[in-house]
Amino acid sequence: MSTPASPSPHSSGAPPSSGANGTPAATPGTRTTDTTTVDTAGAPGRSTADSGGLGHGLKTRHLTMMGLGSAIGAGLFLGTGVGIRAAGPAVLLSYVVAGILVIFVMRMLGEMAAARPASGSFATYGRQAFGHWAGFSMGWLYWFMLIMVMGAEITGAGNIMGRWFGVEGWIPGLVAVVFFTVVNLAAVRGFGEFEYWFAFIKIAVIVAFLLIAAGLLLGLFPNYSSPGLSNFHPFAPKGLSGIATGLLAVAFAFGGIEIITIAAAESEHPSESITTAVRAVVWRISVFYLGAVFFIAALLPFETLGKAESAAESPFTRVLQLANVPGVVMGMEIIIVLALLSAFNAQIYATSRLTYSFAKTGYAPKIFRRVNSQQVPVYAVLGSLVFAFLSVALQVWGPANLITILFNAVGGTLLLIWAVITLSAIRLRPHLVAEGSLKVRMWGYPWLPWITLAMIGGLAALMLWDPEARMQVVTVAVVAVVLSAIGVVVGNRKGVGEDATLGARV
Repeated sequence: MSTPASPSPHSSGAPPSSGANGTPAATPGTRTTDTTTVDTAGAPGRSTADSGGLGHGLKTRHLTMMGLGSAIGAGLFLGTGVGIRAAGPAVLLSYVVAGILVIFVMRMLGEMAAARPASGSFATYGRQAFGHWAGFSMGWLYWFMLIMVMGAEITGAGNIMGRWFGVEGWIPGLVAVVFFTVVNLAAVRGFGEFEYWFAFIKIAVIVAFLLIAAGLLLGLFPNYSSPGLSNFHPFAPKGLSGIATGLLAVAFAFGGIEIITIAAAESEHPSESITTAVRAVVWRISVFYLGAVFFIAALLPFETLGKAESAAESPFTRVLQLANVPGVVMGMEIIIVLALLSAFNAQIYATSRLTYSFAKTGYAPKIFRRVNSQQVPVYAVLGSLVFAFLSVALQVWGPANLITILFNAVGGTLLLIWAVITLSAIRLRPHLVAEGSLKVRMWGYPWLPWITLAMIGGLAALMLWDPEARMQVVTVAVVAVVLSAIGVVVGNRKGVGEDATLGARV
């Protein structure tokens, strides 16, 4: 994720001739998704999904690059040294464990998203599996996380750009916000193109880094004497405790890939696009992260690494300086700003689609489901920006203890969402099989999903054991309980119907 960076069926109160909000109702034997109608003869029920008013301009290449770009953020360029410092070269094992966990979670999310594309993603599937408490709490918790991260990203990007031009950071930050507001109010394909090229630049930089680092390690640069693998001895200087600490440092590095399942509902062929994108993204992300960490650990002594406060301290910058790459500090600053702006742009999109989906479900005011002539939920976009500004204001002028509490909630959100995704996949799988809609299958069902849940539980235990991470789990647990209770109340309101698929309220 960029910094340490979704959901709906029709109301039973709608007339038989139409779904909620006037959309055509599914006929018996079919299930209408956000963008297509899938034959589900013999399925336990049907549901009209939530994005009938949205555009469908995203292509598979947009989704794939969006997923790659969302997970390759400023955190990779500035935060990689934290895990290496904690575990030494053995942090590679921490990344492997974290990568396997994310691959399993994304595979299950992809299974549900390919079968039932929805702009609410895991919030929709949580609701379908367990009812309103899950859909409401997971959706709004993730929305809150993105809003807080958005504020941090635009603040960081504005500060760096402000130094370039000798102005206050809020000025270029405001310009960026206005620009990306225009981008997000235009047709969705424009957003997709921006994210595609943002991600392309970041990936190109990483590929170039991997090639240069490989050349350094192989001794191909005349003015540099390669250390070989000497920095890998000892491989685990701090033992298992170091690897565990490293796992806490890198566990959420891959966060952000979830956006492709939110965006899938606006693709031309959602089921096919999400199938291709999920398969491509998780493996490529793993290669990029593991490759970069391998070369950094091999070329730089782990004792010299830690959290980078600036582009000059980034381990990527330090490795490239070994090859005498000109202008590397300024170049890395540009890449970090692009990474922050890319994540900000993607999160405007994700939060607005979540808000739109909430409005369709009854979790937010109806005004947020209105779309403009470009089939963009204009009020949802503007609403997300208002809260992003509030997030910036809190971070600039808010009490330090309040900001700490809020970001503690952000830190534990992904862990809880991964758990709900896993449980939803376990619960929904028999129904997806019955309706014949499975296009992506989680391996080893049901035992591998349960192993994934155990891995998530183990990570939660590690966080509770660590004094610095403990508050993340506690804070997000309290917030989730409160949101779940509100979700139950909201679900019991008049006009909120039953999801015939599982008999759960929607």
